[in-house]
Amino acid sequence: MNLKNVIKSAFLVLLASCSPETSKWENFTDEGTFLVFRRQSQIGEETYNITSNKDSIIVTSIQGENERGRISGVESKLYMNKELEPLSYFSRRISNNDTTNIFKMEVNGDQVSIWEKHFDVVTTSKKDAFFGVNSNIPAGIEMMLYHYYFSQGNIQSLSTLPRGEVSLTHKGEDVIKINGEDVALDRYVVEGINWGGRTIWLDKSKNLVAVVKANTQIRELIKKGYEEAKPLFIKGNVEEQMAQLKGYTESVKGPEYPVTALVGGNVVDGVSKGIKVDMTLLVEDGKIVEIGKKDAVEVPKGAKIIDVTGKTLIPGLWDMHAHSNQVQWAPAYLAGGVTTIRDNGNELEFATAFRDAIAKEGAVGPDILLAGMTDGPGPKGNGIIRARSVEEAKEVVALYHKNGYEQIKIYTSIEPEILKVLAEEAHKVGMTVTGHVPALVNDTRIAVESGMDMLSHYNRILGALFTDKKVSDLGPFFMVDNEVTDEMVNNTIAFYLKHGTVLDVTLGLGVVRTLPKGDAMETIEPDAGRMAYELFESKRFRAGTREERSKKLKQNIIKSAEVIGKFYKAGIPVVAGTDNFAPGFGLFLELESYVKYGKLTPLDAIKTATIIPAKAMGYDDVTGTLEIGKQADIAILERNPLDDIDNIRSVSSVMTNGNYYESEPLWIAADFKPTRD
Repeated sequence: MNLKNVIKSAFLVLLASCSPETSKWENFTDEGTFLVFRRQSQIGEETYNITSNKDSIIVTSIQGENERGRISGVESKLYMNKELEPLSYFSRRISNNDTTNIFKMEVNGDQVSIWEKHFDVVTTSKKDAFFGVNSNIPAGIEMMLYHYYFSQGNIQSLSTLPRGEVSLTHKGEDVIKINGEDVALDRYVVEGINWGGRTIWLDKSKNLVAVVKANTQIRELIKKGYEEAKPLFIKGNVEEQMAQLKGYTESVKGPEYPVTALVGGNVVDGVSKGIKVDMTLLVEDGKIVEIGKKDAVEVPKGAKIIDVTGKTLIPGLWDMHAHSNQVQWAPAYLAGGVTTIRDNGNELEFATAFRDAIAKEGAVGPDILLAGMTDGPGPKGNGIIRARSVEEAKEVVALYHKNGYEQIKIYTSIEPEILKVLAEEAHKVGMTVTGHVPALVNDTRIAVESGMDMLSHYNRILGALFTDKKVSDLGPFFMVDNEVTDEMVNNTIAFYLKHGTVLDVTLGLGVVRTLPKGDAMETIEPDAGRMAYELFESKRFRAGTREERSKKLKQNIIKSAEVIGKFYKAGIPVVAGTDNFAPGFGLFLELESYVKYGKLTPLDAIKTATIIPAKAMGYDDVTGTLEIGKQADIAILERNPLDDIDNIRSVSSVMTNGNYYESEPLWIAADFKPTRD
């Protein structure tokens, strides 16, 4: 190499070492605040601080939240070198009585060690470009992830540890008004941090301005000073979610046929007591037009024929306590045989768009019925739609009715007189009232007498047993610590029958909450290990509880289920609902718990997720059983659930409104493993 080339090479090396990206972080300081919103109501703040010294960049983040009266915080710290490569990172949750390490990463030479809650420490070779990510990554740390991502040039994705990869897709530019001035932001969809993705906005210097994310509950994080643009951020996220739903639909929806024939299956129609073998169903224009023995039904020419020989067909399942805050629920629900959900509290903009995309535009997903959440005053209130006065109560009902909601959902801070107004106004326009027993009402029977048509959660439902106690006096072990006599049970049955109360028990969620600390959900729900890895932190691994407390909680849930079983057998409508503890297969554990602990038959358990909710919501003439003239909502199982309710987990395909889907592509669309390991 001649002298000229040597000088040129040295100059290029020097130029690279003084690149704009590196020099930008020399002697750098920055600090800021992100406002944290849940269902559009501010619940906290995150402050971050970035400093650099000769060798490294240090990012600290402190997040504090008061979510419905539960005060907690997250402390995080990230060390990076001047090329923005991560050197170490930790994040830990701080609450009133506990400090929990969530995530820790350390780089040592060419090795990197990862510690995450519930897993053993994993040490692996360091990749050329990577970032340590947990699903609840603070906004200040997330901002540095994006700076590092863009410093790598025009890459398609960035490897993340302990697993997966992050990708950013530019969706365009949004111009917002801040203090009367136009500000241009770039909108991206980010995949690989939370389940399905999040929508973010960056300024022209690639600094994070806003995040709208779900992981099964919608949160908005907005940099202080930009909060007046919150409606645009919410709208933008809805647009990106609907675009994802359109993509799912295109990936799994096959050609349409005038007639579909399900040939040779065994049918549990929900009307008869047993099972009908070797049957054929004809479906036309989304409805069942013929059911009969295989050799007696003539399949029209040109029909799509689906051989279901040896499989069991049951009515499509209902989840009566859903919170489907992101479109990934759509393929996950259908994959598990769920064809109708009642969304029991969501952001209005997203919920109505999701419902309408399925109902009016043919997007893949279950039918969605909406219950509009409202709450009362104070920091324990939930969401932005509040009924704190008679006038606000009337406005809340009018708002939800105008948007096609079926119900008003009561939350815990509603005041007693406002509850009565909400119920009265809802009943005037043909809506029903569901939800929690408000804390200030503090009496299950008074809540019903005040106009609530449906009640949520077994612990509040069973409060009606104890006429001499307030709900707040019962405690977590109320069925174990108190005597429950036949007279108390019979009196409560008479009360609920008199008022026609529908019980949304969420029994499976109660079972999940008995998990000992450190146990994964698959110890009680065998399909839990199949969920998308971004859900491990929030869904697969729950906080758990001490061993002794776990045993007593288990006793309490068993005694609760036994009484719920008696309610069902007395004719009180009991409906299955999950409160979204596990996407896709949460309903399996719910139904299994009715049989295992509530002593229902498998057929009765299936009815809590088919004809009973359909009747409770006024749709029993449309769906809920397999009968001629009804909507073709059908779950197709590999095995007969009447033999063993565990067979409810063997859903292999589904039909909703006459559209047929195989479960495996639906699971894959939802980023779940199609089968257990």
